[in-house]
Amino acid sequence: MALSLYQRLALSLVLVFLLMLWVFYWWSAQLQSRTRHEAEQRLHLSLAEHLVQDNPLLVEGVYDYQALENLFHTLMLLGPSFEFYYLDPSGRILAYSAEPEKIKRQRVDLEPIRQLLRYPQSLPVLGEDPRSLTTRKIFSAAPVRRDGALQGYLYMIIGGEAYDSVLAQVRDSHGLQKPALLGAFTLVFLLVLLLLLFGFFTRPLKRLTETMQAYSRQDFKLARMPMEKWHPDSGNEVHRLGDTFNRMMAHIHCQFETLQWVDNQRRALLTDLSHDLRTPLANLQGYIETLALNEDSLTEHERRRFVDICLKNARNLKHLIDQIFELAYLEGGQVTLNQESFALGDLLYDVVAKFALQADQKRIRLRIIPDEFQYQVFADIAKLERVLTNLLDNALRHTPKGGAIDIEVGLHQDRIRVNIRDNGVGISQKELAYIFDARYRARNSQEDKALHTGLGLAISKKLIALLDSDLQVESELGKGTCFSFELKQMP
Repeated sequence: MALSLYQRLALSLVLVFLLMLWVFYWWSAQLQSRTRHEAEQRLHLSLAEHLVQDNPLLVEGVYDYQALENLFHTLMLLGPSFEFYYLDPSGRILAYSAEPEKIKRQRVDLEPIRQLLRYPQSLPVLGEDPRSLTTRKIFSAAPVRRDGALQGYLYMIIGGEAYDSVLAQVRDSHGLQKPALLGAFTLVFLLVLLLLLFGFFTRPLKRLTETMQAYSRQDFKLARMPMEKWHPDSGNEVHRLGDTFNRMMAHIHCQFETLQWVDNQRRALLTDLSHDLRTPLANLQGYIETLALNEDSLTEHERRRFVDICLKNARNLKHLIDQIFELAYLEGGQVTLNQESFALGDLLYDVVAKFALQADQKRIRLRIIPDEFQYQVFADIAKLERVLTNLLDNALRHTPKGGAIDIEVGLHQDRIRVNIRDNGVGISQKELAYIFDARYRARNSQEDKALHTGLGLAISKKLIALLDSDLQVESELGKGTCFSFELKQMP
């Protein structure tokens, strides 16, 4: 079973706390032991020397070891915490105060004794305990000389076996157990308090994790569950993270809804385009079948008329397919720009020239205002020409005979603004928000004999966006429409 973050933090805290407790206990015990040893050894440092100087058996030289052992026994009765040993110059034990069966060593290392005698200020110094093969204890030592010649050493263990036994009993007494239990209770209380603090600080993170998991189970649908309340201005990073998560989920939800709307629009567009494709295909197929079945009975005039109708349907079909591919490329971001500097007036007059005949046929006045200007723009000339063509074609179809279409050019701040204004049928305010949607056609659209796919304004909107501008529209029903965009001016 995987542990939660709080459980891992709590377990880590307990382990670190126990480790620190053990290190602190070991360090305290070592410091206490070293301090006690140094104090006791410094207190009894010259005791062995005084015994050597004040005792006749040691001053005159040691010959009667039995008498020396009796002396050691008497001294132990006066000082039970001391053990006395007499060593020869090589460290061999010659006399002692302990019972013979308790002596584990026959010889004592003299190097600690020499160190103590040579450097008495470097305490504590531990020497070998004759009662143990591994234990080392503090001691007091003094050389025994006769006529200047070294006879041996008086070696006194400070804190002997009797001292250790009494100390162990005192440590196990009830008087020391109470402070130990109090200290342990204090440490446990501190540990529990730290665990509660860890739980308090990690609770928001746990709540955020549960919220994210709940969203995941609901397939990240905000409508299926309420959003958690977080404090974005809190000093707690988890609250700020939770607020960021909420805003991220709201953004994702908005994107999901947008994608769903786009998908629905695509489905509707495909349905409409399928119908538009079916009509010229059916006409084309019908007239070709008529030509194939009645080839011998048709007159030359009829045959020519059927062929012209087939060509017209083929051109309409190609025009529709071209616009579908163009819109698909624009929406897929598969269009590259070839921007350059050019004279805007030259392009406008070229585009107007393409529609001059059509405007004359409908007696529509088509003009550029002002007549002359020297504006240089930086744009993709082919895509800008495509936009102008779509907008002029749209204006001519919705402007009645005797109307007017004006292309107005002027400066707006540091950019060049182009307005294509007509006095045609106009568009109602309710429909203005939808005119750039693919396949949308206003209810008052003017019908003619040409095929209109309803993609022109959608393509123009995307092409203008590629030119770092925005296609805007103003219209009033019955009074006309004005499409506007801005271009970057070259100095």
